[in-house]
Amino acid sequence: MKVLVCDPISDSAVDLLKSKTEVEMKGERNVEDLIGDYDAVIVRSATKITASVIDKAKKLKVIGRAGVGLDNIDVEAAKKKKIKVMNTPRATSRSVAELVMAMIFTLSRDLVNATISVKEGKWEKKRFEGRELKDKTLGIIGLGGIGCEVADLALGVGMKVVATRAHLEVGCQIEGVRIVPLEDLLPSADIVSINVPLNDATRGMIGAKEIEDMKTGAILINCARGGIVDEKALYEALKSGKLSGAGIDVYELEPPKNSPLLTLNNVVLTPHIGGQTVEGQERCGYEIAQKVLEALGV
Repeated sequence: MKVLVCDPISDSAVDLLKSKTEVEMKGERNVEDLIGDYDAVIVRSATKITASVIDKAKKLKVIGRAGVGLDNIDVEAAKKKKIKVMNTPRATSRSVAELVMAMIFTLSRDLVNATISVKEGKWEKKRFEGRELKDKTLGIIGLGGIGCEVADLALGVGMKVVATRAHLEVGCQIEGVRIVPLEDLLPSADIVSINVPLNDATRGMIGAKEIEDMKTGAILINCARGGIVDEKALYEALKSGKLSGAGIDVYELEPPKNSPLLTLNNVVLTPHIGGQTVEGQERCGYEIAQKVLEALGV
């Protein structure tokens, strides 16, 4: 069996694959030309496994995604050729949830601007009066693996948590979380965290109307997928003061070249690093290697 690894995964995962298969580490740029020789391919988010790539696959049995989403894989094209598609939906949940909370703390205390101020030689104590999280309401859109972890962390710092039933994971029974419809969540939450996958149902689900329904001065966090939030509407809300801040890890276009969000000082922007922790990458790499080997029957 031959396995093509297009994006970097942990050394332990590569060692596991090499113990039972022939492994090739290649960049994603030539995947369409290479795919015909392999029984399995493993990617992260950089490599796109399109219908064209799948059409060139002569021996491919398994596509493994070391991560949560499958939006870089044409799942329907794979199904037509009876190719198994698998991912690691829980491996980096804690990593993403901790980034969500880090953004909430950063925005609540305006840490980025405070750091810039001190580095500029200023001492603006009165300017940087923040807000505590205790007793504030966090609204979680999507109570799946990541949403459950976010809820657990938020409850731990004394926040009140409400969540939508959309993408409610079986077994996610967190005491103290109140399930409400989206139309009730938005006006009641001081902070809203988006934790749903990108699909036809969620694309553009947070637009101008939904932002208008939110509390004036609320904070919006999106560490899920770009395209769920209308970035133009978000920009206008941040500029006008409708929202006091936003934490964004994912974008409609990555990297977000020429995005108006880059001009604002009340938004924290990170380069899609939600799952980028040492521990998270170790888990997702090793887990996808195990799943691929099992699917290949080796």
